[in-house]
Amino acid sequence: MSNWYLIHTKIRQEHMALDHLERQGFECFLPLIRAEKLRRGALQVVQEPLFPRYLFIRLGTGLESQSWAPIRSTTGVSRLVSFGQVPAKIDDELVGELRAQSESSEVVLRHFEPGEQVVVTDGPFIGVEAIYQMPDAEGRVIVLLNILSKQVKMTVLPASIRKFN
Repeated sequence: MSNWYLIHTKIRQEHMALDHLERQGFECFLPLIRAEKLRRGALQVVQEPLFPRYLFIRLGTGLESQSWAPIRSTTGVSRLVSFGQVPAKIDDELVGELRAQSESSEVVLRHFEPGEQVVVTDGPFIGVEAIYQMPDAEGRVIVLLNILSKQVKMTVLPASIRKFN
């Protein structure tokens, strides 16, 4: 019999831990989500862990199952999540739902949401409040600026705006 458990990884080493555990023959699952990130002044969609520093591992509990001992010393692994001395079991249904969701990969966490208030941080309109509209095809973003009581559509670099606090 086998169950899902949770591995706590070292900072930003989820993929490394996953790779090394799978090379040792363990069945693992790292749920990923597509997220929009600001990189070098442009918005890019990247895949990142849904739960940073955690991944799931299926481990057997019978005598014929694989030894758990190598897990602790695996590159990228910090520890097996436990409550006291008992490793925390994860429900199979939860892992199944996470797998189905991550395979759809249509979910994207947006850096800016349409209609969100932003502030221009660079150029002639520095400090002016705007409303984020959408990214354009040339790596810039479209915003609506309030100028002289009129909304004006303008394109700017993503690095030239920040969320309004």
